[in-house]
Order: sequence, then structure tokens, then C-alpha cells
Amino acid sequence: MNSIVYMDNNATTRVAPEVVEVMMPYFSDLYGNPSSMHTFGGQVGAALVQARTKIANLLGASPDELVFTSCGTESDSTAILSAVRANPEKRHVVTTRVEHPAVKNLAENLHAFTGHKYRVTQLGVDSHGLLNLDEYEKALTDDTAVVSVMWANNETGVIFPVKEMAAIAKARGILFHTDAVQAVGKIPINLQDTAINFLSLSGHKLHAPKGIGVLYVRKGTPFSPFLIGGHQEKGRRGGTENTAAIVGLGRACELAGARMTVENTRVKLLRDKLEKGLLSTIPNAILNGHEFMRLPNTSNISFEYIEGEAILLHLNTLGICASSGSACTSGSLEPSHVMRAMGVPFTAAHGSIRFSLSIYNTEEEVDFVLQHLPPIIEKLRNMSPFWHNRHKA
Repeated sequence: MNSIVYMDNNATTRVAPEVVEVMMPYFSDLYGNPSSMHTFGGQVGAALVQARTKIANLLGASPDELVFTSCGTESDSTAILSAVRANPEKRHVVTTRVEHPAVKNLAENLHAFTGHKYRVTQLGVDSHGLLNLDEYEKALTDDTAVVSVMWANNETGVIFPVKEMAAIAKARGILFHTDAVQAVGKIPINLQDTAINFLSLSGHKLHAPKGIGVLYVRKGTPFSPFLIGGHQEKGRRGGTENTAAIVGLGRACELAGARMTVENTRVKLLRDKLEKGLLSTIPNAILNGHEFMRLPNTSNISFEYIEGEAILLHLNTLGICASSGSACTSGSLEPSHVMRAMGVPFTAAHGSIRFSLSIYNTEEEVDFVLQHLPPIIEKLRNMSPFWHNRHKA
């Protein structure tokens, strides 16, 4: 076994060796400013054009519909605030209770920091993490400026029907944004076949480096820049472009397109083996999220009557990297907002663990987790008063 078994790819991914290789020249020999008029800078600018085309190909978009940003969070903020500015007479935002904090907190802050001038509707989900389209349609009003719904949930992997939701929004004259940070590179996306106005992605979720993101802005969509500065990105985002990271993201998107079948076959089979093995050998283990309508790499499982943080600490001693589905911090007993929205029982919400795999995971690693996690759960439950009280009842 390797010293590290990394199953936390929804948090961040390893930068692919092929990506590192194409980035290196832009740290040394090709260090020109891509906006410069001279040939030395112009060749760097040409590399950005090539990278933009590769990213557009993965998304089914036009290259000039892409704006480079620093991360998914910046892309989210830019899209939502741009939509709000484009419709100053409208004061309603629709999102969900299970969004990433980059969207959830922005919407809540928009409400709070404008003296409650903006109203925010957060759509609920069922016990499988799915949205109700009827409830969504009823939530839309003539006052709705923008809808922001993630393409796939970062904790459970549940996929939302954003294509249908965008079409419904368009029919009402409402702009639609999707945070697709977890979806890009894992499932096929063709934006030409949708009514989506804005899409956010982040490089470090698909084997590109941290610090680079993209915002897709559909042609004809009114747009207001978030970062005001120079003429970069056709005036849509000021600041000198992060050339090396952009080139790396272009290569990562190229690789993701070529490996999409692997992502949805071999990676999914590894995920399913891990999931079925844990659910069949560990009592009182619960799958969080829909069994089928989710990303091929993600499994979120609750182990009742114990704390997720304790599980992670024990896994860490074995070099196994996963994450807790609980957003608990020291001194807090609040579970993840996603688990709460799904109605996961209190006895299970605190013990939820997310395993998120990638093309670099192996069957040997899955077997290693299946060998070591059941004894960890048994040990922690033997120490848990909640577990003993349950069996006394």
C-alpha cells in the first residue's frame, strides 16, 4: 500500500502529471504578460487562447463565453451579483438549502447587508437529497432576479435537474446560474443544449491547480464585472491572467474529456464496491443521497451513534483521507446543513463520512478501507454511550 489512500477528491484533487508538465514553461521561459504587444508576451497570449478552446470543448460552449477567475467562489459571486445588478428592480433570489457556502452564504449576506431588501427562497430537498420541480416553479415570481442551483451536491454527489430548471427560469425571463464545480469532468455537459446563463467551475476539482476558475456567461446574457480593472477578459474581469494555471486547466479539461468513460465505469465500480462493502458489513450504516442520481465518484455514508470526526481521526492514523459530512467544529454540535436539509436523523447526521474517488484510486485501496473501517466503527461504538443505550432500550 501507498502511505496515503486519498479518497477526498471532492475537496481537492491531485494535479495530474500531464498538467504539471504543460505548466512548467510558464514559470520560467515563457513568463511574458499575455496582454503585452510584443511577440514574447504574444506567444503566452496564444497559449491562453488554446486553453480557452480546450475548456470550451469540455463544456460544449464557445471560447468567448468563458471568463477566467481565481476559483469557483469568485465565479459564483460574479454570476449572482451580476444578475442582481442586471435586474435592479427585482429583489428575489431562489437557491437551495444544500448549496455550497459560496452560494448559500452569499445569498444570505445579500439579504442581510441590504437591510432585507432582497428576499431569498431556499428550496428544500427530500430524504434522498432531491429537489421537487413543482415547488421550484411555485417559488418563482415576477420579482425573481436569479436562480442559483448547483449541478451536483458536494457532500452527497446528488445531481440536480438544472437543464429543466434553467428552461423553466428562461420561460419566466429569469437568469439561471449553476455551480458546477463538482460536476465538470465527472459527467457529460453540453451547455449549447441548455438555457443556463452562468456556470461556475474550479480547476482544483478536476486535477488542475488551485487558484484558477472559470465563469461561463452565455452570449446575450447581461453581465456586470465583479473585479474592476484593466481590459483583461474583454473587460469582464480585471487582473493579469494566471497563465500557468490557465494552461494547466486547459490540459486538465482535455484529459477529463478523454477520461469521462473511465470516470463513469471504473471509478464508479470502485465507488460501488466500497459502498456496498461498508453497508453490508457495518450495522446501522445509512447511504445519504439518491442511489443512482449522483456523481459516479461520491459516496456519503452515516454510521449511527458515533461522531464523524472520531472516525476520520482513526482513518488518518492509517493514511486514509476522507471527509466528514458533518460541518461540526470544536465546541459545536451542529451537523452539516446538507444532512439537516435531508432530514437525516440526529443519531446519524453526526457520523456521516464522504468518500470521493478519482481515476487515481485503485481496487487495492478500496480493499484497504474495507479491511480497516469496520473494526474502527466497532471500536468507537463500544465507547459510545448512545450505542449502549440503544441496545439497552
